[in-house]
Amino acid sequence: MGRGSQARDALSELGRRERQIMNIVFRLGRASVSEVLTGLEDPPSYSSVRTMLRYLESKGYLRHEQEGRTYVYIPTIEAGKAQRSALGHLVHTFFGGSRVRAVAALLDESEVELSGAEVKRLRALIANAQAKESR
Repeated sequence: MGRGSQARDALSELGRRERQIMNIVFRLGRASVSEVLTGLEDPPSYSSVRTMLRYLESKGYLRHEQEGRTYVYIPTIEAGKAQRSALGHLVHTFFGGSRVRAVAALLDESEVELSGAEVKRLRALIANAQAKESR
């Protein structure tokens, strides 16, 4: 099993700060320690961020390239795969694996106001799921 697949399987094991760092690197596409520090709320020390980036690299989430004297960190997996993995973990942990309960919780929020386009997208997703079920 390659490092990339290990990273996909282990995304749910990231701590809060590690997820924050990965989100910054995903958003920027590539990031130095300084850029990650700038993106963090209540950031730890430079050396702590550097250590976390190295740790994430050793686990297969990131790789680095050297640009002059600076290391620039790049995700080894696609943001979409990371999102699906994290969402799957969330659904399993908080909703007993039920996607319906997770979606219902999102839609039951009294502050939720869906646009017409969002409702149309949800209807299309449901229709697609129904079509797959009837095959």
